[in-house]
This record gives sequence, C-alpha cells and structure tokens, in this order.
Amino acid sequence: MEFGVFHSGHVPARPDPDAQRRAEHARLLDEVAVAVAADRAGFKYSWFTEHHFLQEYSHVSASEVLMGYVAAKTERLHLGAGIFNVTPPVNHPARVAERVAMLDHLSDGRFELGVGRGSSSTEYQGFGIPDADLTRELFDEALPELMRILAEAPYSFEGRGFSMPPRTVLPRCWTVPHPPLWLACGSPATFEKAGRLGMGALCFTMGDPEDLAPLIDTYKAAVAECTEPVGAYVNDNVACVSMLLCLDDRDRAVDTFRHMGASHYQSLVVRWLDSIPLPPEIDRSSFTVDEPSADDLYAAIRDGRRSIGAPEDVARSVERWRQAGADQLVFGVLNNTLPVDVAVESVETFGRDVIPAFDQDPVHSTARQRDAQLVDGGRR
Repeated sequence: MEFGVFHSGHVPARPDPDAQRRAEHARLLDEVAVAVAADRAGFKYSWFTEHHFLQEYSHVSASEVLMGYVAAKTERLHLGAGIFNVTPPVNHPARVAERVAMLDHLSDGRFELGVGRGSSSTEYQGFGIPDADLTRELFDEALPELMRILAEAPYSFEGRGFSMPPRTVLPRCWTVPHPPLWLACGSPATFEKAGRLGMGALCFTMGDPEDLAPLIDTYKAAVAECTEPVGAYVNDNVACVSMLLCLDDRDRAVDTFRHMGASHYQSLVVRWLDSIPLPPEIDRSSFTVDEPSADDLYAAIRDGRRSIGAPEDVARSVERWRQAGADQLVFGVLNNTLPVDVAVESVETFGRDVIPAFDQDPVHSTARQRDAQLVDGGRR
C-alpha cells in the first residue's frame, strides 16, 4: 500500500479582508511545508486539487503553479493533479496538455494527471456551463482528444466543445508516452468508467473504509477487463482520501483533533459540492457536521475507523483501508485549522512508524505498471 498527502488550500473565513489575504498566503506556504515533509518522510504522492470560487473550502485555483513550486523543493514525491478540470470552458485541452508537459519536464517525470469535470454548480456555472449534464458531454469529448494532443504532432479537431486547426502543442511530454492517468470518482458509474478506461480512481468518503469497498470492487472488475485504455497503458489503482493526525501521544491527538475544525471542513464539502445527493429534508446551505466528542473519537480509534491517535492506532485504521481494497491512502493534513508545525509532526510520525509496515517498495506503483506494459513507448 502507498501513501500520499492531499492539498486543498482550505482557508477558514476571517471577517477582515486583510486578515483573510494573510491567511491565504500562510496556508499556501503551509501546504508547501507539508509536501516537503511528506517527501522526507517516505510518502510517495502529493495530490493538488483545482477548485474555483469555493470560499473557505479550497483556495487552490491554479494548482499547476503550486505543483511547479513544490516540484523544485522535493525529490521523490510524485505530484498529482487531483484534478485538472478538462471541460473546455474551464481549461482548453491544448492548455491542459501544455501544463501536463511542462510539469512533467520540470518535475523530471514525477507528474501524474488526474482529470474530472468539476463537482459544484458554483464552479461550472461560473465558466458559463449551465448544467451538470453538459459537463459530462464536454468531458467525454475532451478526454480522448487530450490524449491525442499529447500523442500527435500536429493535432487538429472539430468538435462541439472546442475546435483546433492543425497545431503542434509544445513542449512534448518528457515521460514517454504520457504521465499516469487518474479519474475523479464518486458514484458506481464513475468507478466503472475509470476501470473501463484503464485509469486510476481518485475518491473520498466521510464514512468508514468499508463504505467504499463495493465501489472499489466495481472498479477492479472493470479494470480487469480493460483491453483498450484511453491512454497508452492501464493504471490499475484506487487512491482514497481520508484524514490524518498521527502523534506519539494518543490523548494529545484526540484533544488536538477535537479543536482543529475538521468537521467544519466536512460541512463545507456538502455545502459546496452539490453533485453529492442529499435526502430532501436536508438543507444543503446550512448543513453542519458536529465536532466529535472525546468518547466518540476514542471509540473510533479503538475500532480503526479514523486515522487518528498514536502510530499503532493509525496503523489499525490503515489496515482497514487495505482490507477494503485501497491501493493508496491519501491524507488531507491541512483540511482544518491545525498549526503547520503539528501537521508536519504528524506526517513525520506517520512516516517513521507506519509507512515502513505497509510500503517497502521504493518504486511507485504507477511507474512499475507503466514499465511492465510498455516497450519504447508502445504497448507490449
């Protein structure tokens, strides 16, 4: 099993505009510090979201800039777009291809491409897309064309969402033939789609690891039958996003978690991401997740339902994720108000005491799968 950290740029609201600006600045630098710590601690991946207009929830709008900065400060981490929105009104496929190739070069082949179509009407309507059904059409047209842009020189296309006269998009990818591919997944249909396309599945849950097990099974069944991936090779991989607070002192971890606003971030997930269905009696705009009590947290730690506590507690939770079928566990370390020094301590403690028990292979699974399937850039 492999491990990553997730960078969302969560910035709790401040009433004063200058204080808010300073908080944004500090949080972006905090995300960099966590990535650097993860690189040293033995994590293999850093995933960077792309969101637009979602106040508090995520202030990382130009993730390619943040990834480029982190690439210069790290050595081993693979930097994942989690995700690039590839619907043309948001990001023209040619511009996506340019960013992919630039990041691939400047990270020396450590970039991985996750894609999606956006998860909030606030986002896609902000770019002139009226409804979610159109985002699906635009995405389904753009994804295979993006792969053609990365493979063909020159490239041309006449379509509904975008068109291009014959042009060679530069630079060309450093990784031959292209970086590993991932798809944002939430519903059974998207898990099946990711497997059918031969793409890794990026997903998250606010529940127990076992809640995702049926969806992971759906993905694994589909990817096992994939003979014509959308890219040049199959990335058989499920990455699940969760939370982490791993400290040597269990009681300190519980007390810290209860006061770092993690439940507020979970509330924002539901308030902003209206692609997540809710029962009709729940008001999305005021939806609130209550902060857990100490008793609730100790019970969750005992059962391995949360990656919180001392290293042995967190290892028990990781094992539940492994049993559920996850190939990679990705932790949102700063989706809260946790001070960056404590976040770094948590990452370092996890790397010291937990990672060695689950991941002894120095090679990233995405690179290993690519090398096993390809010869000189072509399929075996």
